[in-house]
Amino acid sequence: MSDQPPIAKKVYYSIGEVCDLSGLKPHVLRYWETQFVVLNPTKNRAGNRVYRSRDVEVVLLVKHLLYEEKYTIEGANQKLIDMRKEGELKESGHDVVAGDFLAGIKRELEELREVLTPPAGDAR
Repeated sequence: MSDQPPIAKKVYYSIGEVCDLSGLKPHVLRYWETQFVVLNPTKNRAGNRVYRSRDVEVVLLVKHLLYEEKYTIEGANQKLIDMRKEGELKESGHDVVAGDFLAGIKRELEELREVLTPPAGDAR
């Protein structure tokens, strides 16, 4: 596998773009910034949050820990801190992003199949 994450199409992402990628609301991301030490996007001159690819990976990893693994915020924060100490944070972020990326592609393909499949009674 390459070291390049699958979402590294841009250098910086706005909070709206991260919301679209993660399926989260902006207020959730802003709240998570106050709760998770490892999630700290920079701000541009205008004061807007700008997320790098690794920040997006951390957001997706936090989402995975909270929503799928059912960690509490405190537990997920400790897990992320431990992962960062052990050097696993970057690797785990790639794994979660790859899974979410593939799940998104699968979902889009299924939607496309629905659109392209003619109704059962349509005999053209």
